Amino acid sequence: MEFKRVKSIACSSEPNYCVWIRFDDGLEGVVDLSYLVGKGVFMAWKSEGFFNQVKIDPKTDTLCWGNDIDLDAYVLREKIERNKKL
Repeated sequence: MEFKRVKSIACSSEPNYCVWIRFDDGLEGVVDLSYLVGKGVFMAWKSEGFFNQVKIDPKTDTLCWGNDIDLDAYVLREKIERNKKL
């Protein structure tokens, strides 16, 4: 079994705590992250200004906010794939 690394190449914040993501294989879509706002480290997202600072970490190729919050690219990709099947 071959392991393929998931690599995020573009992202932007969207209204209502959603993010748009594009992966290196061309898959792209929007993921709703509103269910995380205010929980644990995601308390920082209560500031929409902070949430809107989403970027791609050049070391891990996944979404991050500051130095303390990052999200697993595999999980984000799975959410997009699942939404496209609906």
